[in-house]
Amino acid sequence: MQKISLYFENGLMLEAKSFGATGTSVGEVVFNTSLTGYQEIVSDPSYAGQFVTFTMPEIGIVGCNAQDMESKGAYCKGVIVRAYHDRVSSFRAEETLASLLKRENILGITHIDTRFLTKILRNEGAMMMIASTELHTVEELKKALENAPRIEEVNYIEQVSTKEAYIHNEACYNIDTFTYNTPQTSKKILALDFGIKRNILNELTHAGMEVTVVPNTISAKEIISKFDAKEIAGVFLSNGPGDPLILKEEQEKIKALIAHKIPLFGICLGHQLLSIAHGYDTYKLKFGHHGGNHPVKNETTKTVEITAQNHNYNVPDNITEVATVTHTNLFDNTIEGLKYNDSPSMSVQHHPEASPGPHESAYIFGEFAKML
Repeated sequence: MQKISLYFENGLMLEAKSFGATGTSVGEVVFNTSLTGYQEIVSDPSYAGQFVTFTMPEIGIVGCNAQDMESKGAYCKGVIVRAYHDRVSSFRAEETLASLLKRENILGITHIDTRFLTKILRNEGAMMMIASTELHTVEELKKALENAPRIEEVNYIEQVSTKEAYIHNEACYNIDTFTYNTPQTSKKILALDFGIKRNILNELTHAGMEVTVVPNTISAKEIISKFDAKEIAGVFLSNGPGDPLILKEEQEKIKALIAHKIPLFGICLGHQLLSIAHGYDTYKLKFGHHGGNHPVKNETTKTVEITAQNHNYNVPDNITEVATVTHTNLFDNTIEGLKYNDSPSMSVQHHPEASPGPHESAYIFGEFAKML
């Protein structure tokens, strides 16, 4: 392991050890409270532009494998851990986390007091950071950080969205056979790829939908023509990275779909873009929601679901002027789910596909299927 230096926009500088790629990266640093699933997090395109600090102190023990990738690659800027383990202990492992990070050109940072760092982020909020195996003085690091664009200035959708349309042909994972089930579909939809996760696609097909994943560049006119020709019954708006307010083309596209009364279902970024398209701008949370232990209240059934979360932005409370709140976060009472009053649109902020132990949120995909 070689030396790696970290410099934060609040002036904090730390030294650590590198176990991933080498070089220099700038991004926003957040913390994630999940106890398991580090490969899912690393390969989630929604983390593009971010460093992920794991509050779980021991990372790397189960290794990585191709089956557990949430996308074709990995897009986060780096991972920060207390203790990295290169010796794996899972029969499913095909490589180490370090080898995955090196192949994907992602920094791995260890020997950091992650409890100390998490407290800083909790108190001061998510912030920009630079990490480098090449630059090691405060002056060099500070200058490079100040000259780099902030995460809210970069359209990461262009980096993570598919370039060509494709049909997803897997359903949910079968724990008995260690394979993915073959989908049995009856309704066709388009999934707008802003950085879609593989398990979201699995759940959509499991709920009976044939999903064609399309690039974010597809026009509203083309989507509407497919809907009018009855080639599709609805559109899914995926998760994805960055600030939704800068995605002007996506907002206009969704406005056109809303006006045409096309059934829409959004998760995470898709949830936020639906809000903006209805005229209600999102705002940034202090340090966001990142983890697998967030309690969410279903306002319809009055039950509590334990959910996985990954977002820094949230929809405003006054959106209740045009929508009904279906889910509420019990940590901070922020809005987690909506059904719009005058359009066939629904959305959730959390990730019902992630199943952080329980599977109690998976019914949401079935609700969209019923809407079609």
